[in-house]
Amino acid sequence: LKLRAISFSNNSSYLPPLRCPAVAHFEPRDGSPECYLIHGGRTPNNELSSSLYMLSVDSRGCNRKVTLQCQEKELVGDVPSARYGHTLSVIHSRGKTACVLFGGRSYMPSSERTTENWNSVVDCPPQVFLIDLEFGCSSAHTLPELTDGQSFHVALAREDCVYFLGGHILSSDCRPPRLIRLRVELLLGSPVITCTVLQEGLSITSAITSSVGYNEYIIFGGYQSETQKRMECTYIGLDDVGVHMEPREPPQWTSEISHSRTWFGGSLGKGSALFAVPSEGNPTPPDAYHFYQVNFQKEPDGEASIQGCSQESTDFEDSAPLEDSEELYFGREPHELEDSSDGEGATYNEEDEEDESQTGYWVKCCLSCQVDPNT
Repeated sequence: LKLRAISFSNNSSYLPPLRCPAVAHFEPRDGSPECYLIHGGRTPNNELSSSLYMLSVDSRGCNRKVTLQCQEKELVGDVPSARYGHTLSVIHSRGKTACVLFGGRSYMPSSERTTENWNSVVDCPPQVFLIDLEFGCSSAHTLPELTDGQSFHVALAREDCVYFLGGHILSSDCRPPRLIRLRVELLLGSPVITCTVLQEGLSITSAITSSVGYNEYIIFGGYQSETQKRMECTYIGLDDVGVHMEPREPPQWTSEISHSRTWFGGSLGKGSALFAVPSEGNPTPPDAYHFYQVNFQKEPDGEASIQGCSQESTDFEDSAPLEDSEELYFGREPHELEDSSDGEGATYNEEDEEDESQTGYWVKCCLSCQVDPNT
């Protein structure tokens, strides 16, 4: 496992290291390029972000050199407050596209914060935000079916519907096994949002979702209580009828995984996922994490099954530190793979990297900042 820093284009906005942001994958559609949408999250200073970033590929050359472009999207209207542990989903309705933001936690209102509870967090109000990416307009919607805020849930989108699964309610300290279906019709004028609360859900938080087909997923990882990980796997399929859930046999977890207190990771695409388990011991082992890859494959009858869990990697040479964040993946075209150095016998050429001593590390203070990054 090799982790290597990626460079950003000179016209990019500064993207701070974020923990527990909401991440959505925007697939190429109607001429729009593939990108990732990142909202909120915790910063290294333990502050909460309210910014929305659009991350896309600026250029892709040989020798696995990829340059990304990060642009901060300015929102107007009912702007979602700074938060973390929420979800962001992309929906399509009547030829239009919008983002659905829901859940999350934030700090207590400033009027209620004291020295003793200064860092206390609360669930955000159970509002649904619709964001128009083209114009940056955001609108808040309060639905009577949503009575509690929730965080660290799973959100799965199909066309004009978003399914919210699991999650934790901080006020009652519970993980209700409920399933919420949100349907959004982007009509001319005001949108129409229909919410249905179902009870056939999962009691789970911070789960990892891996796609195994068109609107088919395997959910694993996460926690079923404050001190207990969820070791089972669940297949979820979305169709015109609704959502279908079936248990799946989990892989043979190693002893490090079974006895660990925490784990986290993300999808690698095409039925594969990567997750990390922190090393434990006294004194702390030199290798900070054990890495595992889980592969899901299709059976001949079309059902998804667990293929296996690979052994961890402990080769950290020339690797950047692992951040506790979502896994982002950009697909590559076949002709681009032919020109890359992923083949046997190819080597990585360090001369293709930019001279960081010349460009330095810089930030922009706002969207209209005119500072020359080369100065």
